[in-house]
Amino acid sequence: MDGLEERYGRVAELDQKSLSRLRLMIDSVDESIGIEHLVDCLADNTSAGGDGIIRCYVGFEPSGKAHIGWKVLSIQLKRMLEADANVLIFLADWHAWVNDKFNGNMEDIQTTARYMEDTFRVLLGNPPEGEGPGELRFVWASSIMDSGDYWARVLRCSKNMSLARVRRTFSIMGRSEDSSDGDLSRFFYPALQAADIFEMNIDVAIGGMDQRKAHMYMRDVADRWGWYKATCLHTPIISGLKSSGARMESFDHKMSKSDPNGAILLHDSEKKLAKKMRKAYLDPENPASPVYELLEQIILPEFGKVTVTPKPEFGEPTVWHDVESFKNAISDGTLHPFDAKMGVAAGISKGLRAVNEYFEENSETLDRVNQLTK
Repeated sequence: MDGLEERYGRVAELDQKSLSRLRLMIDSVDESIGIEHLVDCLADNTSAGGDGIIRCYVGFEPSGKAHIGWKVLSIQLKRMLEADANVLIFLADWHAWVNDKFNGNMEDIQTTARYMEDTFRVLLGNPPEGEGPGELRFVWASSIMDSGDYWARVLRCSKNMSLARVRRTFSIMGRSEDSSDGDLSRFFYPALQAADIFEMNIDVAIGGMDQRKAHMYMRDVADRWGWYKATCLHTPIISGLKSSGARMESFDHKMSKSDPNGAILLHDSEKKLAKKMRKAYLDPENPASPVYELLEQIILPEFGKVTVTPKPEFGEPTVWHDVESFKNAISDGTLHPFDAKMGVAAGISKGLRAVNEYFEENSETLDRVNQLTK
């Protein structure tokens, strides 16, 4: 918590329970913006909804099968549940339609949304569902778009925003700034995303670092209209397996399902994952690697350690509890890069067992998505 009082003095007013909740919510993210709103809610026992229930949300376009980035977000969402926040997973079906997912076929988009519900329930350990603290709920964009008040809010979120300002947010759709001049609906996308947050009384907006521009757009809108500004928490981006892991604002390094051999899907078998990891970028002289990211952002938060088990003729198993010692061992030759990659592959597979076991017994929604993504 060092430095938080300098960021916002009211942190000093929080009792120990509220401080613990704040730690759970913000300590493990890459970036927290606007903690003032969250601290005010904790200090005053209030919230955007006025009832003291801290509501956080993360939005997803239903666009295909689950990838490892969902695991990173689910680890953060587990922390939010533990901190007695209400966790809302927003299934942005209309946003996916605007972004031409499944060629704009809404039935296919919504089929994928149902699969996402199944997946996140398992990833989050099947928490209680409802609108209370420490509970999970799912909301679809199509369920809030019938409201005239919502569309009035969308217009307000669009008012006085230049086209150039909107273009700068197109990376949230995975598109370049000059990609959408022939489709007016895409210019409403950031306004829709901002309106969602205000419409649902969200206190904490969560997303990968690639969602930062959308969240800053939302905060600009709030300033223009004098609305409250939700706290924004940004989780790390996992690089593609073949990437050197360079951190670039363009997020060209981001793991993408469009490169099947460079992306980890939650349904990859242990054998398939090991095969992918063999080709993962790992240079003993480079401190950046997707292998290190997977260890730091997924395995260690979930299990606290990783075990590397080489073939018996090459040594005994070793256990590692932090990334730096793991990197140093690879750098000085104590740990062979291949063994390190296989240890990380085994750790990731261990964390995916619950998902794979669930869909082995309940395959209906996954089967449908597999048909759609052939």
